[in-house]
Amino acid sequence: MIKNKEKFYGLLGLAMRAGKIVSGEELSVQEIKNNRAKCVILAGDASEGTKKKIQNKCCFYQVPVIIGDHRVILGNAIGKDERVVIAVCDSGFTKKLMTYI
Repeated sequence: MIKNKEKFYGLLGLAMRAGKIVSGEELSVQEIKNNRAKCVILAGDASEGTKKKIQNKCCFYQVPVIIGDHRVILGNAIGKDERVVIAVCDSGFTKKLMTYI
């Protein structure tokens, strides 16, 4: 559960502008497999199949998963349309995001 949503999503937007985020299921899975993803944010309303696939990959590759809000909120945070999966590929941003959990 995200405690400080405003700061969490603001930092996510900053990470996007810094080029440290990949969004979308397939691109995120690719980053997880290549050990570049430091954490993954999954929309709370993702389908069960997507949740299972992403959580299994993250468990296998030891990448933390954060369950976020609705897909529209995740997309708005990074300045895009609806997003179900977001991979953060920077350990500094990941460490700071984890402080808001």
